[in-house]
Amino acid sequence: MTIRNTSMKHGWFYHYRLNDHKIDFLCCNGFESLRTYLDQVFTNCPDHYFESGPRGSSLKFKLGIKPIRVEGHEVSQLADVGLKSSRYKTAHSNVQVHMLEQDGTTIGVEVPIWLQDHEIKQYKAIFDSDEPLTGHIDIVRIEDGKIWVWDFKPKADLEKYASTQIYFYALMLSKRTNISLDKFRCGYFDEYSAHIFKPEQDQLDKFLELKQKLVAVVRQ
Repeated sequence: MTIRNTSMKHGWFYHYRLNDHKIDFLCCNGFESLRTYLDQVFTNCPDHYFESGPRGSSLKFKLGIKPIRVEGHEVSQLADVGLKSSRYKTAHSNVQVHMLEQDGTTIGVEVPIWLQDHEIKQYKAIFDSDEPLTGHIDIVRIEDGKIWVWDFKPKADLEKYASTQIYFYALMLSKRTNISLDKFRCGYFDEYSAHIFKPEQDQLDKFLELKQKLVAVVRQ
């Protein structure tokens, strides 16, 4: 097993890790650009993007997404085992590395991603900024021909905005790899439950439409 890792100082330190063996096996049949991106960002990440501007983990609005709650999901079982480890200081690292090493579909953790203002419409209206949106995906898996974007959230049932954060994580990775958003699935989880959904452009479009209507009412 070959695991590559590097530490990225993006406000604080993130440990970006890849399982090269699983990438070689899973990043084929249309996902070659994902493999290329994951490899290139090791040495060619625009670190200055992460110094300021909006962050995916700080988004505090809802897109109207209604995730499906699943008890006993495979990722929850993996988290439960990972949390019993004291290998690392943080729960996140113990869960992430356990999945990267032991789960057959996890290919990367703490994957850096970004989105620029010209890449989606009404960018400034959404984020109130022209600076790039940035983030780090906790866990990337490839399963059943889909790229799964996962975020480990202790007390997942109490999350209010996790679906928004992970939606934009999937959108950012879609833009970076030029892989259709239709090929992505999203979820957040703890050791008890997982909350999953399919990211769709329509979800963002409806949010923008509602936002425009609210602005119009305020201006009347």
